Amino acid sequence: MNSAKNPLHGVTLEHLLTELVEHYGWPGLAQRIDIRCFSSDPSIKSSLTFLRKTPWARDKVEALYVQLRQRKG
Repeated sequence: MNSAKNPLHGVTLEHLLTELVEHYGWPGLAQRIDIRCFSSDPSIKSSLTFLRKTPWARDKVEALYVQLRQRKG
């Protein structure tokens, strides 16, 4: 995919997760993506560890981030 068209180009997983938490909060994130690391004692560090090992969960988080960026314009 052309990097100019890819909304995730140059965005680290930590950055996008931090932005999602700032926007939705942990409860809102857990409501949108049902992952225990978002609802049970959540932290950026533990969530990053899980997301790096779990491709389906990372895909969901990345898709939510892309949606958020599109809405923000």
